[in-house]
Amino acid sequence: MRMYRPTKFLSKEKAAEEKRWVLIDAESQTLGRLATRVATLLRGKHRSDWTPHVDCGDFVVIVNAGKVILTGNKDAQKKYFRHSGYPGHMKEVTAGRMLETHPERVLENAVRGMLPKNKLGRAVFKKLKIYAGESHPHEAQKPEVISVS
Repeated sequence: MRMYRPTKFLSKEKAAEEKRWVLIDAESQTLGRLATRVATLLRGKHRSDWTPHVDCGDFVVIVNAGKVILTGNKDAQKKYFRHSGYPGHMKEVTAGRMLETHPERVLENAVRGMLPKNKLGRAVFKKLKIYAGESHPHEAQKPEVISVS
């Protein structure tokens, strides 16, 4: 007769206790490589006790989002689309233009695309804080600085 060991899962309460704050400087970082690292930290997949159905990731604060790098001709060729719901009202903006006007949205779109498309993904995305400049209002949480490269 075989004996099975029960699978150990991380509880929501224990996951909430162990959340930490992380600060990442996006200056001269490639957009996709930065986004994958951030998505991993938000989901908690870097932890040894990661559980797929529990929000066990960290809070991530990104500064200098306006200084992120796009390789190749993505400034002119990559486009972001949105639609108002009315016929003929689809808007498109190039990545270069969006970096000039709303640099945090470029990183938001990249990270959101790497998270699950369900309730858990939406909850995880709320732990991401992006700022175009050097300053951020999260000094009280004492975020630890992480080097992405």
